[in-house]
Amino acid sequence: MWCGLVLGCGCTLAEGAISCGQVNSFLAPCIPYVRSNGAGRVPITCCSGIRSLNAAAQSTPERQSACNCVKAGAASISGINYDLTNKLPGMCGVHSAFKISPSTDCKRF
Repeated sequence: MWCGLVLGCGCTLAEGAISCGQVNSFLAPCIPYVRSNGAGRVPITCCSGIRSLNAAAQSTPERQSACNCVKAGAASISGINYDLTNKLPGMCGVHSAFKISPSTDCKRF
């Protein structure tokens, strides 16, 4: 889930767009939860990060950059439950513009 965990992840940034480092810092608290198949409660810091990312990625270039970062990062972390990953925004009270999967086309956002 998070491009900032992998240097050289291939994320592209449009002018003024959110960086993979920012995406990583917002979503890193969610990684243990989505790797454990949702054992326990969603960490408060995970939901805070999802809300912060949602607030930071308001424009189309920001959403596309965030999508690319999340997609690349998720692909680099073993054991991620994509179904659970895609439920997290809703569990945290946030509407997500995109679903995370290896086939997500981030240019659509």
